[in-house]
Amino acid sequence: MARPRQHAPDALHAQVMHACDEWLAKQPVHGLSLRALAREVGCAPSTLLKLYGSFNNLLQYVNVETLARLQHTITSLEEDDPEPWLRSLAHAYWRFAEQDCYRWQLLFDYPLAQEGELDQRQSDLIEALFTQVETSLKQYQPALDDMEARRLGRTLWGSVHGLVQLGLNERLGYWQGQQLKVDELLDQLMSTVLAGLRHREVVT
Repeated sequence: MARPRQHAPDALHAQVMHACDEWLAKQPVHGLSLRALAREVGCAPSTLLKLYGSFNNLLQYVNVETLARLQHTITSLEEDDPEPWLRSLAHAYWRFAEQDCYRWQLLFDYPLAQEGELDQRQSDLIEALFTQVETSLKQYQPALDDMEARRLGRTLWGSVHGLVQLGLNERLGYWQGQQLKVDELLDQLMSTVLAGLRHREVVT
């Protein structure tokens, strides 16, 4: 994927990212356009095309920022022990998606970059997130080998992500007239997974 042209001013890129940030703080990306962004930052749409190559490429830079913010959120978790860290991670992911839902949705509504520098930057950020989870799982249960930790890390993320997605869409259902809460379901999920890992230590 093409990167912004080298002669393009960094200041314009920063303006564009700021404009996207302001838009996504209030509304989803579906109403955003290259023309609207150009009007917001005070340039011609053709200038943005020269800078990014396409509107989709521009959105990929927004996704890179989102992944970097998520990475910062995770590295800011204060817990050191693996069990409270994993629990905090699940809840931090939910809070991140809930508080910045339109930016979070963009990350999954549009395919990630497929080649080039953007692809590498996105892949590196995603891999760093998974590596932290896998490391914590192996600290919690040293009997896990690298492949098992990798599979479990992605299984766990998929489960957390599914609850978060359903929670944002208010599709988790009800119990005795009350809507099921994401935080409570995340606690139950983490307790079940961690209990299974503890049991493995007993039987091996």
